[in-house]
Amino acid sequence: MIESKKGTVQRVRLEPAQQLELENIQRRHFLRAGLTVGAMSMLTGCNLQDGDQVDKVLWAMSRWNDRVQAWLFSGQKLAPTFSRAQITTPFPFNAFYSQDDIPEVDLASYSLAVSGRVRNKAPWTLESLRNLPLRSDITRLICVEGWSAIGQWGGVPLKSFLERIGADTTAKFVGFKCADHYYSSLDMPTALHPQTLLALDYGDVALPPEYGYPLRVRVPTKLGFKNPKHVVEIFVSNDNPGGYWEDQGYNWFSGI
Repeated sequence: MIESKKGTVQRVRLEPAQQLELENIQRRHFLRAGLTVGAMSMLTGCNLQDGDQVDKVLWAMSRWNDRVQAWLFSGQKLAPTFSRAQITTPFPFNAFYSQDDIPEVDLASYSLAVSGRVRNKAPWTLESLRNLPLRSDITRLICVEGWSAIGQWGGVPLKSFLERIGADTTAKFVGFKCADHYYSSLDMPTALHPQTLLALDYGDVALPPEYGYPLRVRVPTKLGFKNPKHVVEIFVSNDNPGGYWEDQGYNWFSGI
């Protein structure tokens, strides 16, 4: 896509070879952005030029970074909380699409599907979710793009929900599918963290569309892209489900 002098947007058709090269550049950008300084220091002597060997090194460092972060993670250490006076107003909208493309979800017919390694796979309505014990926290969301914002999120602790549906909490992963075709996943210790929420509210009102209605996952111990919005299914698995950005090179664990 390019912008003309008149401000209109024109579509440029790329040749297959050009499209492949663009995808390779984007993939390497994601991988490099996801690495810590420590991981990058291990690349001493590598010139980070194009090539499959560089991709292999970057992916290996990304997986190594995941393992280190998982080892350092504490399931009981709480993320910082803030006062109402510190809430960012307005809280920014962010997604992989524009605000005009927020998915339309029929709240009247909405239900949350449950699958995988769980005992009770019956779907959940919003009303049934609201009948569970709720929690509210004012926490900071940190975006990988370099900005952060403080907001108040209320909902059901994911740990309580997993226990209610008889999830196998010895399994490794909890995955999420969304109405906008986004997807993501968490390691089980993070899913069981007391501040990890199935958020139903922002502030004192039901979750607005721009913040992920009718249900999003709020994980204060993770970067923002690990907080999927418009969630329509939760599943428990021993196979890593990956994620929309994670499968493009961002570190899968992405703790903060």
